Order: sequence, then structure tokens, then C-alpha cells
Amino acid sequence: QVQLVESGGGSVQAGGSLRLSCAASGRAYSSYAMGWFRQAPGKEREFVATISWSGGTTYYAESVKGRFTISRDNAKNTGNLQMNSLKPEDTAVYYCAARRGVSSANDGDYDYWGQGTQVTVSS
Repeated sequence: QVQLVESGGGSVQAGGSLRLSCAASGRAYSSYAMGWFRQAPGKEREFVATISWSGGTTYYAESVKGRFTISRDNAKNTGNLQMNSLKPEDTAVYYCAARRGVSSANDGDYDYWGQGTQVTVSS
């Protein structure tokens, strides 16, 4: 069992930056791949980024590639999403998720989810 808690959301103007964190508790977090997803009002949840259990492999949605960076620190049981050059269309609730096995862009593959943190980007 893994429990996930996101933090770091907030309001920022377009072009600004935010750093989201995901604190994990439970056993063997370092053996889980981690992902970030987001859901805007009236829209389906969408993939943002994922990272392998070792941190050696990352994958991004095209819409955030070059602006967002996913990372993890297994010694501290944390994951992070650095978001730069934010746009109004990045406004959403952001969720971190964890799964056994390889990283995935499919939210249905994830076993554990955090409660989400709101990110609002104004123009």
C-alpha cells in the first residue's frame, strides 16, 4: 500500500513557475513508477509526465514537453514536477500516481493516487 500527498499548487501568472511535490508513504515506494496527471473543469483527466522507478526514464505529454520536468528522490520518498513557462491552459487539478512495474501514460494502469492539488494560471 502506498499513500500519496501532493503539495505546491497555487496561482501564478502566465510565464511563471511552480514546483509540485508528491510525498509517498508506505512500503517499497522506490519500486513504483510514478506519474503526474491533470484534470481541468469539464475535461477528462489527462497524462502529463511519468518517471520510472529508478528515475532513469521519463516521458512527457507533447503539451508540456520542454516546459515541465519530472523527477524523484527515492531516499526521501518524494516525487516532483517542475513546471516552467506556465500557460492558462495548464490550469487544472494535478494528481500524482504510483504503479508497480514500468511507467505508463495510461491512468488506468496506476494503483495509487493522491488527492490532487490545484494549479491556476492567469493570463
